[in-house]
Amino acid sequence: MTTENPMLNGVKEAFAPVTEAFKSLQNLEVPEAAREFVKKQTETAKERAADLYAGSEKATDVIESALAGSVSEVAKISRNVQQAIYQDAEAFFAGVDKLASATSFNEAFQIQSDLMRARGEVLVSRAKASTEYLGKLVTEGAKTAQENLAKVYTKTA
Repeated sequence: MTTENPMLNGVKEAFAPVTEAFKSLQNLEVPEAAREFVKKQTETAKERAADLYAGSEKATDVIESALAGSVSEVAKISRNVQQAIYQDAEAFFAGVDKLASATSFNEAFQIQSDLMRARGEVLVSRAKASTEYLGKLVTEGAKTAQENLAKVYTKTA
């Protein structure tokens, strides 16, 4: 036994144009010219990011050689940060490039979902690596401090 709900039918009728528009939007095709324009702009931005990364590497080399390795851990961290920023920029531009190749809203949504999942995995991986590295530095620092303390106490005794 089915009963008709006039209120529900009224809501369905009121939102029918929106529902139809959304169905049309899902199948909307992105013009080839627009996709090509985005791809060209993305390629230019990727080249500029690569130039910026190369410049930052050169600057780090100059600073590191000027300080004669006294700050090797700081330089290592700096290089890792620079590399992470560059990798993030590359991933962003690759994502824009993939999105530009989408021919429909559905395809673009799927690509965006895949990209977000991949970025999340990268962030988790970096967080884990950073935690391990920090733990290693703390352990080494504590060990060095303990050795130095032992030297001081054996000299005074």
